[in-house]
Amino acid sequence: MYVIVVYDVNVDRVNRIKKFLRRYLTWIQNSVFEGEITPADLEEVKMGIREIIDEDEDMVVIYRLPSSKSLNREIMGVDKSGSEEII
Repeated sequence: MYVIVVYDVNVDRVNRIKKFLRRYLTWIQNSVFEGEITPADLEEVKMGIREIIDEDEDMVVIYRLPSSKSLNREIMGVDKSGSEEII
């Protein structure tokens, strides 16, 4: 499956969650990661996020798609991820 993870966390936890998500997904821009992931890895990501965030203060949204082919992505401005197209 293909996921997009968007987060808004306290500045004290930004580096921890960013470093954690880089193990599983590709950084796209500030507070956004995406990539192909197995259901088992997605569960690990969710457990890891729960350990990092404060659920009373932070927010993480995970969008799930069947595959990257289900995604029509248009970039306007600077592509901070360094990739021009999702394959």
